[in-house]
Amino acid sequence: MANARSTCFLLASLVIVFTPCLAGAAQYNVLNYGAKPDGRTDSTKAFLAAWTQACGSSSRSTLYVPPGRYFLLNVQFNGPCKNNAIVVRIDGSLLAPTDYRVIGNAASWISFKNVDGVTVSGGILDGHGSGLWDCKQSGNNCPSGATTLSVSNSQNIVISGLHSLNSQMFHIVVNGCHNHAVMTNVQNPIVIDQNYCPDNKNCPGQSSGVKISGVTYQDIHGTSATQVAVEFDCSKRSPCTGIKMENVRLTYMNQPAGASCNNADGTASGFIQPSSCL
Repeated sequence: MANARSTCFLLASLVIVFTPCLAGAAQYNVLNYGAKPDGRTDSTKAFLAAWTQACGSSSRSTLYVPPGRYFLLNVQFNGPCKNNAIVVRIDGSLLAPTDYRVIGNAASWISFKNVDGVTVSGGILDGHGSGLWDCKQSGNNCPSGATTLSVSNSQNIVISGLHSLNSQMFHIVVNGCHNHAVMTNVQNPIVIDQNYCPDNKNCPGQSSGVKISGVTYQDIHGTSATQVAVEFDCSKRSPCTGIKMENVRLTYMNQPAGASCNNADGTASGFIQPSSCL
């Protein structure tokens, strides 16, 4: 689990891995509930309606998002559900509002809460984060920025094949959950990047003034799509402190992955792979 204070951005870019729907599972297609794959029409209610059906099914179920671009406001997929074998299969792209003020200080854009046995597979999350990033670089009073994807008070969750597009605030926060967080071919599964500059515009050479501290990465296992699986690239002006790594096992192409630390301080305990650089 990764418990992060509100100031922490955990950035990750995930490659697409398509997982077939569960054999014999009931499928709930968001198009049948009014979703429009045009990138403009608000499809939030349609997604929640499809989730209600999938969650309320007593047998295995799939919430299916066909190819296309779907505009979504804040979406919270709540449990408990009647079954513990739900696949959320995304073959399209999910788009956040281009105006960051629409989400504002909401805790998350897409969240799963009180669920058991949910697999989120494939697709693209477009967080439209450039506007918020520009606001923060300007020094103005900006919203804290919502977590792109959060999972809380849940167990047996698998997140596989998500790809981040234009999501400067893309991060996954897992809190209050049971069983390991499992990564499958994730590019840099554990990342703090305070020197990030979207498209290398307006900010080259500038580092974040946000202080990141007290972040815990616990029970994270799986595979990395890049040789460096753990990267803490913190700023000289505001170094990262109090980072904790507990029982982390990440590999790259069946070999131990690597780790890189810059201006980061913390501790490691339990089994740690790659070897801690804190």
